[in-house]
Amino acid sequence: MLKKISRFSPQILATFLSFTGVAHFIVRDRFNPLIPPWLPGNATFYTYASGVAELAVAIGLFIPRTRRLAGSGAVLLFLSVYPGNIYMAYDWRDRDFSQQLVAYLRLPFQIPLIWWAVSIARKTPRE
Repeated sequence: MLKKISRFSPQILATFLSFTGVAHFIVRDRFNPLIPPWLPGNATFYTYASGVAELAVAIGLFIPRTRRLAGSGAVLLFLSVYPGNIYMAYDWRDRDFSQQLVAYLRLPFQIPLIWWAVSIARKTPRE
């Protein structure tokens, strides 16, 4: 059973990234406040850029020929959005406990996502 799950691991991560990537365009106003204010430019630019990156990585994970590269891209993606998660945890420090909990749980949640992407990149055979 475990081998069957791992066989579908890239597709599961790709599906997750597809949904979140599309969400960046549909409900951008929920993502814009997560953009740290010290970044230059408009928050919407970063929301859209991360949505495009998530969709590009998702497409790459669905295609066996590009899966290894897309796994590495997912690692970079998860690392690049981590400052936004840190900013969210800081920015939400005065909110209700349930909201603070969401913000703080996002921080360690990135670690398994990074591990997942690394494992996909490493386990995908070179072509």
